[in-house]
Amino acid sequence: MSAAALRRPALDALLPYAALFGGMVTLAGGTSFAKTLFPAVGAQGVSAYRVGFAAVLLLLLWRPWRFRLTRQDLQGVAFYGAATGVMNLCFYMSLRTIPLGVALAIEFLGPLTLSLLHARKASHFLCIGLAAFGLLMLLPLKMGAAPLDPVGVGFALAAAVCWALYIVAGKRIGHLHGGRSVAMGMSVAALIVVPFGVASAGAALLDPHLMLLGLVVAVCSSAVPYSLEMVALKRIPKRTFGVMLSAEPAIGAMAGLIVLSEHLSMQQWAAIACIVAASAGAILTTTPENVVIEDPEELERPGA
Repeated sequence: MSAAALRRPALDALLPYAALFGGMVTLAGGTSFAKTLFPAVGAQGVSAYRVGFAAVLLLLLWRPWRFRLTRQDLQGVAFYGAATGVMNLCFYMSLRTIPLGVALAIEFLGPLTLSLLHARKASHFLCIGLAAFGLLMLLPLKMGAAPLDPVGVGFALAAAVCWALYIVAGKRIGHLHGGRSVAMGMSVAALIVVPFGVASAGAALLDPHLMLLGLVVAVCSSAVPYSLEMVALKRIPKRTFGVMLSAEPAIGAMAGLIVLSEHLSMQQWAAIACIVAASAGAILTTTPENVVIEDPEELERPGA
């Protein structure tokens, strides 16, 4: 057997992990780029671009209007879309005054809290303690580091709550086709978010150059990460996927440093590390090691 033939299985095994890492990097880069548009259209305008263009792209891709839904399903989709829209808006509002990596770390507290809601093991309480300690170091308290803006932290915490609601809502419509339900949910989200963008930025949103940049934000923050994660989810065990995804706040902090020159203090880096460790630990202690995802759409990213 040739050396090339021997290397092929190794490359095939690495591909899904490379895809997942690429998705996280693309998302962090896209969000960092989105923040550079704040001076032109504001956080509300950028959120409108991301959610609005993502909704259009998903509708064109899945064409969900061809399928009938029950009244209960429509209510579920509406709840799912509302959680998605408010989450995206609050997250971008938080980025006005706090660094990307910090905002992501705080937002991760939503699904982390949900996963530890029925904590029983000692390891679960250790994860809770790590997350609480990390949050304490990030809160606007004078503990050796410059305090964060309380309003920005508040928006990030609101995004965390919405992420938890997003997960709950997603489970309620889990019997529906993933792509179509996301397309409909994102349309509901657009109906909520776009008016805020219009009220804030007005006619500036119609600038062709800015619209093109907004489309780039939507593609890099939604379409590309979602596509790459679909590749990864088919081949990576569920627990491994979750642990790798827990590194997103750290990747976001690096993207903020490189793209936006957002320099964090050692205390803030330590806080992010605590929350990342708590998230990864929660997954490692609650998910069977050999569980493989049968439905890749069950772990869709918020705003995907």
